[in-house]
Amino acid sequence: MTDGELGLRERKRIATRRAIQLAALELASERGFDRVTVDEISHAANVSPRTFFNYFPSKESAIIGELPELPDEESIERFIEAGPTEPILDGMGRLLIAAIESGDLDGDLGGGVPDERTASAQELHVLRRSLLKDNPELFAQRMASMHKFEDALSAVVQRRLAHDDPELAADEEALHQRARLVTYVAFAGMRHAWSCWADHGGVEPLADRLRSSFAQLQALGAQQG
Repeated sequence: MTDGELGLRERKRIATRRAIQLAALELASERGFDRVTVDEISHAANVSPRTFFNYFPSKESAIIGELPELPDEESIERFIEAGPTEPILDGMGRLLIAAIESGDLDGDLGGGVPDERTASAQELHVLRRSLLKDNPELFAQRMASMHKFEDALSAVVQRRLAHDDPELAADEEALHQRARLVTYVAFAGMRHAWSCWADHGGVEPLADRLRSSFAQLQALGAQQG
């Protein structure tokens, strides 16, 4: 199979994922989340229920949307071993970019423009934000998923900090708190990137937005220094 065929298949897969999410979000917005079924979402998205479950384990997951997962252990080890000569935020930016590029987040078309049948990232973002605001149980599920990723990322940061500073590694509480602080700063950069990406319709790679946001974080740090 050629690279072009692989690219077309990937774009179709992302378009199907977006169509399912758009159908779920629109139906839930119109009728209320509890009154929508997977069969109805599948019909509105013009896919079979079996195809729906190939993409999402439940209607809740289609509405909540994907969150990043940690990249492979090789990327994590590269992040850890790069210190202390590499600024940790540089490494965090690369680690999160690797997480995004190896994951399956909705909306990142690698710079392509969605066609007229495909929901824009901005459209999904607006609908999802409104639904989460009106449905505390869904918001709680998304926050729980975000906290899970946050904890996993913080554990990796602790490994990097312990590698960089043996004295800090000897103080478990100080190490934990420093890792949380670094993680929170990294999340601020990621949220900024996500917001800018959605505001511009999601027609550029999310990873590019993340690079820009972390570059701005580094610039702010340099100004303070």
